[in-house]
Amino acid sequence: MPQRGKGARLWLQPASGGEPATWVIRDGKLKRRIGCRKDETSKAERALARYIEEKYESPRTRRDPSEIKIAEVIALYVDDVVSQHARPKETAARLGRILDFFDQGTLAGLTKGACKKYAEKRGKIAAARRELSDLNAAVRHHWAENRCTVLTPVILPGRRGIPRSRWLTRKEAAALLRACWRYREIQKGHEAGRRSLRHVARFILVGLYYSATIRMRTRIAAPGNAPGAPTGSAGQPSDISSSLGGETSHQDIGDIARPPRNVGSHQRTITTVRAYRTHDR
Repeated sequence: MPQRGKGARLWLQPASGGEPATWVIRDGKLKRRIGCRKDETSKAERALARYIEEKYESPRTRRDPSEIKIAEVIALYVDDVVSQHARPKETAARLGRILDFFDQGTLAGLTKGACKKYAEKRGKIAAARRELSDLNAAVRHHWAENRCTVLTPVILPGRRGIPRSRWLTRKEAAALLRACWRYREIQKGHEAGRRSLRHVARFILVGLYYSATIRMRTRIAAPGNAPGAPTGSAGQPSDISSSLGGETSHQDIGDIARPPRNVGSHQRTITTVRAYRTHDR
């Protein structure tokens, strides 16, 4: 049985990192700071009352952006969408940082300058873009629910990260594989006999030969790629369905690239070495 939600409530966040203990509002996975110290209980209670009033008594009709608070937009998005995300806690944490900055601001104040100031305060452009992207999704969801007269654009600061322009050379890749294959664990300051990175060498090896597809990581880690696996060599159609959870479509098969024959020879070498070591024991 799923755990029953506790609803919106006050929670005293313990002191950490030199910051004193403060009251925050917890509502499901959302955590919102209200700037009240431990001894400001009455002020925190009034902030909680305002939060609940805005959450449940906000008009359902279309309103002007100057009348809609950003906190209301985010609350609607959290209730309707965030719970369906693969990582709802991470999304709620990002939206919590947005709330800490914009506080009681409205959609009308969500300008390009405000987004730029948020990015400057955040310090990291990539993190700011990711968090403002969540805010943009919340604003669009609010508008799609017919709550606002116009759609307020959220301007993302900076530019996307520059695509990788350099790849490992054959010599560098060989050095990386050699280091993983020959690595021995260090236990109590001494080199032990356990070679604990050979599975990483296999992962890198298959990754070097596969195309950069959507499901590359899943395909590399599939059981069919293990040395000596009974399903056949990597990339054969017989084990494609296993890497996709048993469901195969024409598009899924098109996303998977058949690797060169070199992978098979490398896999046979690994299998032979393992069999020899097992027999030697």
